[in-house]
Amino acid sequence: MSADKLKLWGGRFTGATDPLMELYNASLPYDKKMYKVDIEGTRAYTSALKKVGLLNDKELSEIHRGLDELLKEWDADKFVSVQGDEDIHTANERRLGEIIGREIAGKVHTGRSRNDQVATDMRLYVREQLQNIRAILVEFIKVMTTRAEQEIDVLMPGYTHLQRAQPIRWAHWLSSHATYLATDLERLDQVIERVNNCPLGAGALAGHPFGIDREYLADTLGFNGVIGNSLTAVADRDFIVEVLFWGSMILNHLSKMSEDMIIYSTAEFGFLKLADAYSTGSSLMPQKKNPDSLELLRGKSGRVFGQLAGFMMSLKATPSTYNKDLQEDKEPLFDCLVTVSHSISIATGVISTLEIVPEKMQGALTMDMLATDLADYLVRKGVPFRETHHISGEAVAMAEREDLSGIDKLSIEQYKQIDSRFEADVVKVFDFEASVERRTATGGTARSAVLKQLSNLKQAVSK
Repeated sequence: MSADKLKLWGGRFTGATDPLMELYNASLPYDKKMYKVDIEGTRAYTSALKKVGLLNDKELSEIHRGLDELLKEWDADKFVSVQGDEDIHTANERRLGEIIGREIAGKVHTGRSRNDQVATDMRLYVREQLQNIRAILVEFIKVMTTRAEQEIDVLMPGYTHLQRAQPIRWAHWLSSHATYLATDLERLDQVIERVNNCPLGAGALAGHPFGIDREYLADTLGFNGVIGNSLTAVADRDFIVEVLFWGSMILNHLSKMSEDMIIYSTAEFGFLKLADAYSTGSSLMPQKKNPDSLELLRGKSGRVFGQLAGFMMSLKATPSTYNKDLQEDKEPLFDCLVTVSHSISIATGVISTLEIVPEKMQGALTMDMLATDLADYLVRKGVPFRETHHISGEAVAMAEREDLSGIDKLSIEQYKQIDSRFEADVVKVFDFEASVERRTATGGTARSAVLKQLSNLKQAVSK
């Protein structure tokens, strides 16, 4: 038979397909990675066909034997595609017919359309990939919390507007980014829940003509349930948009973290040193050690967001049910899944192997960062904060006028000139460890508060 006759839709057409159209229409080069779930879906579907009397025991056994052989070929990288294999569904059914004979293989597609078939394959494949990514993300959060516990005593500046603001713990910085990731984990579980619904048995758009048991199909394939409208079942790609959005969100978080670490690793800061495994050199300047891993993490976030924006533009005006525009879901989705998986793994490697320089972090702390603590000192003596904020600002200004290295160098007499309510115990303000330890409220920088954050994070990833 000609290649055109072997197409799943070939009977209607008498003319040959334009070779360029053949290439333009084909998706096998990238959707072949769904071979396993396509075979899995066909196995379940043919079992359901037998339940309604459309296959007998012998036919089903032969089909399943053929599917086993087909899977072995793919797993061994021995599957040979031919002209006319426009997608994974066409290729698998064609090869199944060669293995068991087209008379039996021709019954496999009874009542099924590529519309519900591809939607099912996509959901099965995405579910598996997201579960793999979930495991990688959980490991990353564990690495961050473990490191934070081990280095909880290290202090460093906290920044707003990239200006030194208040002292914090290095562990608090790690916890902040791990908290973003824990929220990403929560979102991921919600996405997986929505992905895990079954479109199989919806047919091309109008439902199944032979009363197939869709609940049986859903249960057999591990779905939570069926998509209750056949039109929606074949058209819905919201789950792809959600995956792309989720990928954009987590890579934005990794990008923000990377930006901090790129800055912290510069000679001007010197807070941390990246392992050689996650750095590269310069082709011209021998002294350079570039944070390419972090720069790539930062760059990949734009790549994934671009995939989200591009696919939403493809999706936004498609009419009801299946249209070939929906084929544009696969390339951005597959690339997103690989990019996100690799990015989380790289970030895990960076965090687990970097070396911090505590003396540099500590050395970057300056007494002006305790100006708020100075204001709080007077608050504890009953002075309204709006007044103490102004008084603390006067102390900073006086230290600058007197060309002193910090507000801790002002004498008690000078403090009393600013405000008579200052007493000799004001010197207790000028202690970085005491500053972070005063912040005991939930989410603060005190040791107890940071340990509570890390305990909550560990609990979040143990679910």
